[in-house]
Amino acid sequence: MTIVLGANQYGKAETRVVRVDRDGDRHALRDLNVSVALAGDFTEVHLSGDNSAVLTTDAQKNTVFAFAREHGIASPEEFALLLAEHFVGSQPAVRRARVAVEEFGWERIPATGHSFVRTGQEVRTARVVHTAGATHVVSGLRDLVVLNSTGSEFWGYVKDEYTTLPETRERILATSVTAEWRHLAFDDSYASVKAVLLDAFAVTHSLSLQQTLFTMGRRVLEEVPGIAEIRFTMPNRHHFLVDLEPFALDNPDEVYYAADRPYGLIEGTILRDDVPAAEEAWIS
Repeated sequence: MTIVLGANQYGKAETRVVRVDRDGDRHALRDLNVSVALAGDFTEVHLSGDNSAVLTTDAQKNTVFAFAREHGIASPEEFALLLAEHFVGSQPAVRRARVAVEEFGWERIPATGHSFVRTGQEVRTARVVHTAGATHVVSGLRDLVVLNSTGSEFWGYVKDEYTTLPETRERILATSVTAEWRHLAFDDSYASVKAVLLDAFAVTHSLSLQQTLFTMGRRVLEEVPGIAEIRFTMPNRHHFLVDLEPFALDNPDEVYYAADRPYGLIEGTILRDDVPAAEEAWIS
């Protein structure tokens, strides 16, 4: 019996790259999830551990970021073609490159030229708590992903011996909003509340996600009648500027790494002080 190596491939899966094109006050955003798989003459790395033909998966990740800066992202198909052609053309051992790209869609929030909302993501929710003595209606939404490509700062925080985060006067602010609001008397307020939430996020110059959360809730209570309180859960979807200096490229706030974990988790309740509390409304 002879044991031989069968079909194999390797690569870097799910590199998240966000490209912001800053054309004046009106920005354009492309948000991709890129997976690379390379196949070819990789017998020796499996049989003897000889890595001489191996392009590291870390280099594949870096290529994605560098190409986003050098070539831009005209479309997912064109970006995948550029990457696949590069890997096959530049690496003698590579016979096949498979590049799979997912694009996460964003629509502009009309209030500014730099605010966006993820398309087709949010889920509408509703909960009724009914007893013989009372009925409570809580409406809500989850997975409403929003992003500001400018107009956000974070500085002046406590610094101890474990603090490494640098202060910034310019950052991407992104979050996935989960919000639930309790009605005084039920009215179908979903469209109105969502519109206020989006506008408040877009026009608030943020010094912290907590400040943005409070502003969003305050405006809902001020502008949509019949709501007693609103509760938020908002993770901070961090975007880190990629260091492209090792590849002799600058990065003028254009190419970011979108980290999915760990993340800051901001929660808060905004309520009217002239309405009785109703904790039974929030039973889940």
